[in-house]
Amino acid sequence: MNVRNSRLAALALATGVLCACDPAVVPEVITPPALQTARVERDASGACFGRDVTPAVIETRTEQVMVSPAVLGPDGTVLSPASFQTVTRQQIVRERQEVLFETVCPEDLTPAFIAALQRALAARGFYIGPITALMDLRTKRAIQLYQRQRGHDTPILDIRTARELGLVAVPRDDLGN
Repeated sequence: MNVRNSRLAALALATGVLCACDPAVVPEVITPPALQTARVERDASGACFGRDVTPAVIETRTEQVMVSPAVLGPDGTVLSPASFQTVTRQQIVRERQEVLFETVCPEDLTPAFIAALQRALAARGFYIGPITALMDLRTKRAIQLYQRQRGHDTPILDIRTARELGLVAVPRDDLGN
């Protein structure tokens, strides 16, 4: 498959447009990391933990650097103006990291739980839409937006968030804190 055909096929898939393309061209669908199913693991006690990757943060700085200074005449007139060059530098501010955190176990994400989650997020202005009881993209985006404001930028429901929303019981040991 040539580059032009693969780009057209990707554009057609991304925009939902049907086109009369070469039937021999079958586009490869690649799910971006942000939309892939998260990995949830169990520890020895049966608690579930989610793994998420926080991307690297790269800062780009563009500045003007003087290549040659202005040349002035004896009377102070500018004989030749200064010349500058644009220099762009990138610096990694925060490295990519894999984060492990406690999460709600998959078998506990029942339709009733997800509907309650959607209502809790809607009550706080993070979820807009019908209560579907489905862990769809709209629900995941609402979870991520809510958690991002609390320093955890992931669409995977953190157990801390579930407790804060009143969806999971707080352990008795934590009640005194």
